[in-house]
Amino acid sequence: MSYFESFWTGLCMLQVNRMRSGLTMLGILIGVAAVICVMSVGMGAQSDVAEQLRTLGSNLLLVRPGAQLSGATRLGAGTAHTLTEEDALLIRREIPGVQLAAPLLSRSAQLVAGDRNWSSLVAGMDDDYLVARDWRIATGRMFSAAELDNGEKVAIIGLDIVEQLFNGRSALGETLRIGSVPFVVIGVLDKKGLGPTGISQDDIVFVPLLAAQSRIPGARPASTREAMDFILVKVVDQQLMPDVANGIAALLRQRHRLMQDEPDDFSVQNPADVLNARKDAMHTFSVLLLSVASVSLIVGGISIMNIMLVSVSERTREIGLRMAVGARRRDIRRQFLAEAMVLALVGGLLGSFAGSAAASIIAWQAGWPVVISPASIMLACGVSGLIGIGFGLYPAHRASRLDPIVALRFE
Repeated sequence: MSYFESFWTGLCMLQVNRMRSGLTMLGILIGVAAVICVMSVGMGAQSDVAEQLRTLGSNLLLVRPGAQLSGATRLGAGTAHTLTEEDALLIRREIPGVQLAAPLLSRSAQLVAGDRNWSSLVAGMDDDYLVARDWRIATGRMFSAAELDNGEKVAIIGLDIVEQLFNGRSALGETLRIGSVPFVVIGVLDKKGLGPTGISQDDIVFVPLLAAQSRIPGARPASTREAMDFILVKVVDQQLMPDVANGIAALLRQRHRLMQDEPDDFSVQNPADVLNARKDAMHTFSVLLLSVASVSLIVGGISIMNIMLVSVSERTREIGLRMAVGARRRDIRRQFLAEAMVLALVGGLLGSFAGSAAASIIAWQAGWPVVISPASIMLACGVSGLIGIGFGLYPAHRASRLDPIVALRFE
């Protein structure tokens, strides 16, 4: 008997007991559906983090001011006014391995264009910030050196601003009021999407740093005109990140005249660390859920073994008759293995559809990112087939070892 004949015979025998075969496949179906669903959600979450890392930029360090003291109360990080544009210049010039050091000053402001208004983030920057963030301009141009030096009233806006204030039409050359100050739009940024905090990165307006300091109400603290919200540092090589962070800390302590026993009035952070920690946590959680879901596959395999053993007992006379007319032991073994594998494969295929549907429903209802990979579906079906073979071996071997004379006498 050929392998195809064994497979076809096994399929025909399963159709004789459809209810029992369907209930047996249910364990494999649930297990594969759970595995596909968990893998899709896990891969979607990891791809979302990877996309956030990509939009964030590579090899970045964030230098933030320290906490301000209000009486005996220490306020949150970033509330002090300890970083300046001069700090950024010296970091770029004196720390080996630093490619760019871009200061940023940002405030929330009301934007007006025609009869539309929108509240957004307005940030003052120099020509290094967009390069450090790997953020390209989709249409228009970057600030010129003269516009940066003179603090001209020009702006580069994100796609959310284009949608909200200009109804999606070309905004180049249009006038945008920030507070009561008119700015001319000279560029529109490429899409960045959501940031690590879940806030859209495209809801922003960039203006020259000097223009933000002198023309945007509330953009600079009353205590000093030089204070920056943070400095974004781009490092030439990932391997140099720890050395550069230590160099920045030593330089700023010296510049800020901090005594040896005084705490830092700034912090140096790697923004990617939070995302990488989140990615690792998601991976661990996905592996845990996948392990739990895989138990269903084992239970389904045990169910297949149980049903196949019952089938061997019920068909003892049939096995004896087939062996009496010339069937070899390997033919009997192959037939029962084929039946077990068919049960597992059909359950795996139906489970793949069910798992993909469940993942799509989760993406639709909960708004979670999911990635339904053909490779994961093929892997789940392959594993279900192996489970069918593994748990069908013992019943098939037991059927093939029956004595044909004893089997024919079986009642």
